[in-house]
Amino acid sequence: MKRSIRTKVLTQEPGLYISILFPITVAFLLTFVGARVFSRTLPDFYILWAGIHVHHFVYGFLVVMVSGYLALVFNGPRAKYWIALLHGLGLGLAFDEFGMWINLTEDDPARLSYNGLVMVLAIVGIIISAKKGVKMASNHWPFRHDRLP
Repeated sequence: MKRSIRTKVLTQEPGLYISILFPITVAFLLTFVGARVFSRTLPDFYILWAGIHVHHFVYGFLVVMVSGYLALVFNGPRAKYWIALLHGLGLGLAFDEFGMWINLTEDDPARLSYNGLVMVLAIVGIIISAKKGVKMASNHWPFRHDRLP
Protein backbone atom coordinates (compact mmCIF):
# COMPACT_ATOMS: atom_id res chain seq x y z
CA MET A 1 0.00 0.00 0.00
CA LYS A 2 1.40 3.36 -1.00
CA ARG A 3 1.59 6.00 1.66
CA SER A 4 1.07 9.70 1.22
CA ILE A 5 3.93 12.18 1.24
CA ARG A 6 2.68 13.42 4.60
CA THR A 7 3.13 9.99 6.14
CA LYS A 8 6.55 9.61 4.52
CA VAL A 9 7.68 12.95 5.94
CA LEU A 10 6.33 12.30 9.42
CA THR A 11 7.77 8.79 9.65
CA GLN A 12 10.93 9.62 7.67
CA GLU A 13 10.16 6.68 5.41
CA PRO A 14 12.55 5.89 2.56
CA GLY A 15 11.29 6.80 -0.89
CA LEU A 16 10.41 10.38 -0.02
CA TYR A 17 13.39 11.75 -1.89
CA ILE A 18 12.39 10.13 -5.16
CA SER A 19 9.09 12.03 -4.82
CA ILE A 20 10.92 15.26 -4.01
CA LEU A 21 13.10 14.87 -7.11
CA PHE A 22 10.15 15.59 -9.40
CA PRO A 23 9.36 19.19 -8.31
CA ILE A 24 13.10 19.94 -8.18
CA THR A 25 13.52 18.68 -11.74
CA VAL A 26 10.44 20.47 -13.10
CA ALA A 27 11.46 23.78 -11.52
CA PHE A 28 15.02 23.24 -12.76
CA LEU A 29 13.91 22.65 -16.35
CA LEU A 30 11.48 25.59 -16.42
CA THR A 31 14.04 27.95 -14.90
CA PHE A 32 16.85 26.69 -17.12
CA VAL A 33 14.82 27.15 -20.30
CA GLY A 34 13.43 30.49 -19.07
CA ALA A 35 16.92 31.77 -18.29
CA ARG A 36 18.15 30.71 -21.75
CA VAL A 37 15.23 32.48 -23.46
CA PHE A 38 15.59 35.57 -21.26
CA SER A 39 19.35 35.89 -21.75
CA ARG A 40 19.02 35.43 -25.52
CA THR A 41 16.22 37.98 -25.90
CA LEU A 42 17.62 40.57 -23.49
CA PRO A 43 21.41 40.07 -23.49
CA ASP A 44 22.07 43.57 -22.13
CA PHE A 45 19.76 43.20 -19.13
CA TYR A 46 21.94 42.52 -16.11
CA ILE A 47 23.01 44.06 -12.83
CA LEU A 48 26.28 45.95 -12.57
CA TRP A 49 27.72 46.05 -9.08
CA ALA A 50 30.91 48.05 -8.56
CA GLY A 51 31.53 47.81 -12.30
CA ILE A 52 31.21 44.01 -12.33
CA HIS A 53 28.60 42.17 -14.39
CA VAL A 54 26.77 39.95 -11.90
CA HIS A 55 25.67 36.80 -13.74
CA HIS A 56 22.47 34.97 -12.85
CA PHE A 57 24.35 31.93 -11.56
CA VAL A 58 25.16 34.10 -8.53
CA TYR A 59 21.43 34.43 -7.85
CA GLY A 60 21.10 30.70 -8.36
CA PHE A 61 23.72 29.98 -5.70
CA LEU A 62 21.97 32.35 -3.31
CA VAL A 63 18.61 30.65 -3.90
CA VAL A 64 20.20 27.20 -3.38
CA MET A 65 21.71 28.43 -0.10
CA VAL A 66 18.34 29.75 1.08
CA SER A 67 16.54 26.54 0.08
CA GLY A 68 19.15 24.48 1.92
CA TYR A 69 18.61 26.49 5.08
CA LEU A 70 14.82 26.27 4.74
CA ALA A 71 15.07 22.50 4.25
CA LEU A 72 16.90 22.25 7.56
CA VAL A 73 14.36 24.44 9.39
CA PHE A 74 11.01 23.21 8.02
CA ASN A 75 9.90 19.57 8.07
CA GLY A 76 6.26 19.66 6.96
CA PRO A 77 5.17 17.97 3.74
CA ARG A 78 3.94 21.17 2.09
CA ALA A 79 7.13 22.98 3.11
CA LYS A 80 9.25 20.19 1.62
CA TYR A 81 7.35 20.51 -1.66
CA TRP A 82 7.76 24.31 -1.91
CA ILE A 83 11.40 24.16 -0.82
CA ALA A 84 12.00 21.55 -3.52
CA LEU A 85 10.56 23.96 -6.11
CA LEU A 86 12.76 26.76 -4.77
CA HIS A 87 15.81 24.50 -4.88
CA GLY A 88 15.09 23.56 -8.50
CA LEU A 89 14.77 27.24 -9.39
CA GLY A 90 18.18 27.96 -7.86
CA LEU A 91 19.77 25.01 -9.63
CA GLY A 92 18.28 26.14 -12.95
CA LEU A 93 19.77 29.61 -12.58
CA ALA A 94 23.15 28.29 -11.48
CA PHE A 95 23.49 25.50 -14.04
CA ASP A 96 22.37 27.71 -16.91
CA GLU A 97 25.86 29.18 -16.83
CA PHE A 98 27.68 25.94 -16.09
CA GLY A 99 30.10 26.52 -18.98
CA MET A 100 31.19 29.73 -17.29
CA TRP A 101 32.08 27.79 -14.14
CA ILE A 102 34.48 25.67 -16.18
CA ASN A 103 36.13 28.34 -18.34
CA LEU A 104 35.48 31.47 -16.26
CA THR A 105 34.84 33.47 -19.42
CA GLU A 106 31.69 34.79 -21.04
CA ASP A 107 32.70 33.38 -24.43
CA ASP A 108 32.13 29.65 -24.31
CA PRO A 109 32.30 27.88 -27.69
CA ALA A 110 31.09 24.59 -26.21
CA ARG A 111 28.03 26.22 -24.67
CA LEU A 112 25.52 24.08 -26.52
CA SER A 113 27.17 20.87 -25.38
CA TYR A 114 26.90 21.93 -21.74
CA ASN A 115 23.29 22.96 -22.24
CA GLY A 116 22.51 19.71 -23.99
CA LEU A 117 24.06 17.62 -21.26
CA VAL A 118 22.18 19.44 -18.53
CA MET A 119 18.89 19.15 -20.40
CA VAL A 120 19.36 15.40 -20.93
CA LEU A 121 20.14 14.89 -17.25
CA ALA A 122 17.07 16.91 -16.26
CA ILE A 123 14.80 14.93 -18.57
CA VAL A 124 16.16 11.67 -17.16
CA GLY A 125 15.41 13.01 -13.67
CA ILE A 126 11.81 13.71 -14.66
CA ILE A 127 11.41 10.25 -16.18
CA ILE A 128 12.76 8.60 -13.03
CA SER A 129 10.55 10.58 -10.66
CA ALA A 130 7.42 11.39 -12.66
CA LYS A 131 4.87 8.98 -11.21
CA LYS A 132 5.45 9.79 -7.54
CA GLY A 133 6.14 13.45 -8.28
CA VAL A 134 2.88 14.08 -10.12
CA LYS A 135 0.98 12.49 -7.24
CA MET A 136 2.80 14.70 -4.72
CA ALA A 137 2.24 17.83 -6.81
CA SER A 138 -1.48 17.14 -7.04
CA ASN A 139 -1.68 16.62 -3.26
CA HIS A 140 0.17 19.83 -2.39
CA TRP A 141 -0.98 22.21 -5.11
CA PRO A 142 -2.50 25.21 -3.28
CA PHE A 143 -5.36 25.81 -5.71
CA ARG A 144 -7.01 22.40 -5.71
CA HIS A 145 -10.77 22.73 -6.02
CA ASP A 146 -11.44 20.46 -3.03
CA ARG A 147 -9.36 22.69 -0.72
CA LEU A 148 -11.00 25.99 -1.53
CA PRO A 149 -13.53 27.34 1.02
